[in-house]
Amino acid sequence: MYRRLAILFPVFLLLAGWCHPLRAQYNKEYFYWLGRTCMMNNDYGEAIRTLNTLLRFDDDAYEGYFLRGIAKYNLDDLLGADADFTVAIEKNPVFTTAYTYRAITRSRLGNYDDALRDFAEAIELRPDLPSAYYSRGVTRLLNQQFREAIEDFDMFLRHEDKVADAYINRGVCYLHLKDTLRAYENFGTAIRTNRENPDGYNRRGALYMEQRRYREAEEDFDRAIRCDTAYLLSYFNRALVYSETQRPLQALRDFDRVIELDSTNALTYFNRAILRTQIGDYNRALDDYNRVALYSPDNVLVYYNRALLNTDLGNLDDAVRDYTRAIELYPDFANAYLNRSNLRELLRDEAGAREDRAVARRKIAEYRARLNDSVPYSIFADTTQRFDRLLTFESRISGGAFNRTGGRGAGGEELQLLPLFKFTLLRPDTLPEREGYHVQRIADFETRIGNPLLRLATDESDIPADSLILLDRQYADELRTAESEPWTVLFERGITQTLIKQYTNAVNTYSAAIELHPGSPFLYLNRSTTRAEMVDFISSIDNSYQRISIDSDPARRLNGGGKRSYSYDEAIADLNKAAKLFPDFAHIYYNRATLLALSGRLPEAYEDYTRAIGLYPDFAEAYYNRGLIQLFMKDTRKGWLDISKAGELGIEQAYPLLRRYAAAALTRPND
Repeated sequence: MYRRLAILFPVFLLLAGWCHPLRAQYNKEYFYWLGRTCMMNNDYGEAIRTLNTLLRFDDDAYEGYFLRGIAKYNLDDLLGADADFTVAIEKNPVFTTAYTYRAITRSRLGNYDDALRDFAEAIELRPDLPSAYYSRGVTRLLNQQFREAIEDFDMFLRHEDKVADAYINRGVCYLHLKDTLRAYENFGTAIRTNRENPDGYNRRGALYMEQRRYREAEEDFDRAIRCDTAYLLSYFNRALVYSETQRPLQALRDFDRVIELDSTNALTYFNRAILRTQIGDYNRALDDYNRVALYSPDNVLVYYNRALLNTDLGNLDDAVRDYTRAIELYPDFANAYLNRSNLRELLRDEAGAREDRAVARRKIAEYRARLNDSVPYSIFADTTQRFDRLLTFESRISGGAFNRTGGRGAGGEELQLLPLFKFTLLRPDTLPEREGYHVQRIADFETRIGNPLLRLATDESDIPADSLILLDRQYADELRTAESEPWTVLFERGITQTLIKQYTNAVNTYSAAIELHPGSPFLYLNRSTTRAEMVDFISSIDNSYQRISIDSDPARRLNGGGKRSYSYDEAIADLNKAAKLFPDFAHIYYNRATLLALSGRLPEAYEDYTRAIGLYPDFAEAYYNRGLIQLFMKDTRKGWLDISKAGELGIEQAYPLLRRYAAAALTRPND
């Protein structure tokens, strides 16, 4: 619902009108200009990199932190934006705009108390600026302080009376206060203020629909669609009107259109499945329920309704499985026990049927005993309840009234650790030099090897496979004729054997090199990564679900479920030896942390990532992986801050993950 609230003045508008007195030298002005230009072009990642350079030169440039905060905000890195706005305020305590945008950021994070304190500070500093009243009004609306929100929108509209969204939000406040007349009045004013804005029509149409004034609601949704033919809410709401007025085919067409616009909209698939069931289109209804189960696997109703449909189709075993899953998600679901009991009886499972009936009777008795209790009881124990009504867009398909399970960690998505570092072969100039991290011992080692393709990297080799095979043969020939320092050639051949997936031979080759030159930590480093890759190769036949995995790396599984673990002990032992030989090399601790994580030793992994960062403060990959480890250990805020830092340092995977987190924060229940 609140994603459609009219929401806070767009951050990018600030860039067009905001300026600051440039008091520094020419190159500083250039970086400010370049950073703002990148943001005006929506290239926020490049803006962050440019501003990083500025802030390295001038740590007191509060405007730089502020601009970088805006860039992070636009990448949905809300925690990172909050941190940068905070630094800007610390360096300039009367920076009104920074207070405003930190408040907006905190509002999006659901931290309403701190957001309201920031708005109060901004308004005290500049009571003549209307935008802070508007944004505070939205925050108060989200925090269900409806009367206070109305006061803020009133104040804003005294200065800016041509902003339709302000009338819409004020109308929503009146709606929550049950003052439908004023809600209608505000929605109508919003429409008159901007007749091309579909939100006003949708809000008023939804209110008409709630009052069963379907003809007027349909007219408003028609107008909203004419304003924006790609606005899915208009089609969704009109489909509900068509359904309520017994026009299922028109409703299906509108649901089809919503799915064209958003192919993963589980709520629409759910409603379309119900409609298709009602008109007897059972097979396609089953397809829709399957989609809901895919996109919203913790939705208890999809399994219950799909079980009913499978029963009608004669798929009794599938129906039993669906009722079982519904019961797993909601153990008090008496209807599911009763229906499964009937199916088990048909399948000649008399004992199971009796057990289900007994449980159902107990649940029903508990429900009836609580009917007059002050504590509300679940609708799922009420055997008279039906679950085939269409759900409105305000429903939460994976939560709310029909899902008692919590979230699935960081949005439920699979979290992927970044891969191990190793010496590999890459084309020249494939990788940019890392700023701020030069290790002379690595440079000396690369000079000693003398191979222009040698790089320390996480990337897969971009050398073609046939070329790698030719190189491997060349190294084999050199070893047969070598008269001095063969360990260098052995090291190179160990790399090519690993790249062509001859893992056992590669380990043996590295071992031969170590025997000849035992004082090199880099030989142990590469033997470690090869051993890890060999573990992954052996374990690749196991396709069991893993909660966290490694992406493009030899070791691809972090087993958080405890079902099976893979031993990286030999690979870790190599890194222990490397750390003794070169205790100041950050990448050794990074690799060891990753293997410890894969072994389920998360606290130790966290310590090693921290040690790597201590040696190399801009170690982006270590921040990212440490963030994931902290998420897995439920230290959520610190985890997201680490991932934010990784994004700031250039890890592309960070911002999509932060964006999913921001979306989850926006859809968090507020009641």
